[in-house]
Amino acid sequence: MGKRFNIIFKARTWLAVGGRLRQFGRVNRENFSDAVLVVMGHGTTLNDQSAAPVLQHVAELRRRKIFREVRAAFWKQEPHIKTVLAEMDAPHVFIVPFFISEGYFSTEIIPKELGFSAVPSTINHPLSTWYYCRPIGSHDLMTTVILARAKEVAEKFPFPRTPKPADTTLFIAGHGTGRNANSRKAVERQAELIRALNAYAAVEAIFMEEAPFIKGCHETVKTKNIIVVPFFISDGLHAVEDIPVLLGEPERLVKERLAAGQPTWRNPTERGGKLIWYAASVGTEPLLAEVILQRVYESAGMEAGR
Repeated sequence: MGKRFNIIFKARTWLAVGGRLRQFGRVNRENFSDAVLVVMGHGTTLNDQSAAPVLQHVAELRRRKIFREVRAAFWKQEPHIKTVLAEMDAPHVFIVPFFISEGYFSTEIIPKELGFSAVPSTINHPLSTWYYCRPIGSHDLMTTVILARAKEVAEKFPFPRTPKPADTTLFIAGHGTGRNANSRKAVERQAELIRALNAYAAVEAIFMEEAPFIKGCHETVKTKNIIVVPFFISDGLHAVEDIPVLLGEPERLVKERLAAGQPTWRNPTERGGKLIWYAASVGTEPLLAEVILQRVYESAGMEAGR
């Protein structure tokens, strides 16, 4: 696969003057019928559900018939992004990274492997222009996505009653990594934006692998209610197993529930005299189809919604 991609890639990039990327013609401002949209996820062979959010939004965007074609692609599983791109012959190809942050993979490793020098940027081929868009997780609409997730879990499990936002701390839980400082910025930025809305008593970012940590987070707040929204693409192992354990659920119990196909967190669960609601990951929120489109509009040089 890699050799075939490299041969096709080199054959198609001879128009790039001096090996540098340059701007080419814009797509039709009113019509994407000659364009292909590729929604690219990380993917993994360790969890069958990791691809579900990408496939969900690809199906929705196909239904809308905006693009000539909408494809799913992944970095760590099939269909691989290089394989999908090697098959492209459309005049315009938009690659939207379905990643939660502008981090190590989405803005460094993958663009470099695909030949892009920056994010966002374009590559011009003899018959096609490729657009590498910014990841979805840093878009301003993610604020609405997080708030929707928090509202949903609170209303779905109103025990003993639906928690009032004024009595609730909202935690946005991210992964965090020392490999790339940008990996936590999307989470911190969303916490800052939601905090400015005064929608909750407090809004904080917490992380699995960096401070402030998810573990023990309930001990740091004064409110009696806590809502935790995992800022993750899929309900994979981090979201359904690791974070519930970090929030204080016994690992044995989490694994038993997971094996039985049950929710690994019971909403709400009491910890230290406080009630904790744990939401679903943000990746399956239907609004993300709109975020994908906004990233395409940006790369196409369009005003959002035009």
